[in-house]
Amino acid sequence: MKKIYTIKVNDDYDYSFDTAVSKNLDTIQLTENQFHIVQDNNSFKIEIIKSDFQKKVYQISVNGNNYSVKIKDELDQLIKELGLTINGKQKDSNVKAPMPGIILDIQVVKEQKVVEGDALMVLEAMKMENILTAPKDGIIKSINVEKGVTVEKGELLIEME
Repeated sequence: MKKIYTIKVNDDYDYSFDTAVSKNLDTIQLTENQFHIVQDNNSFKIEIIKSDFQKKVYQISVNGNNYSVKIKDELDQLIKELGLTINGKQKDSNVKAPMPGIILDIQVVKEQKVVEGDALMVLEAMKMENILTAPKDGIIKSINVEKGVTVEKGELLIEME
């Protein structure tokens, strides 16, 4: 199955490619962060200088030239098209469904104390498991869904105080 990626380099240039492109590369890993790549008889020495896997942002060096690279996969692109956000800050302490899906797991109980970023529940959407987290420190006031139910975008899942 092909996956489509978009890459923004130095916040100036956008590129799209699918996984078939990587099959045409002759890649040798030299060290943990250094690679030698040959494509169409052109040789490239790549070094990963800094990486933020969560944000999908990388600082790399290609033949001694430094670049900032942001990667978006199909899910990131779909979320942007739908006008949704991942891990975006919410204005209130209530947790709403960021997209339609099925509640796979609820990891908190009523009156439980949580800290910003704590996992609250798992929402399956588009065959991906998404962990919904606490938008701020607080106490679970109510849980408005049960495991296994289908929810719609914007539906209130958890109320917090």
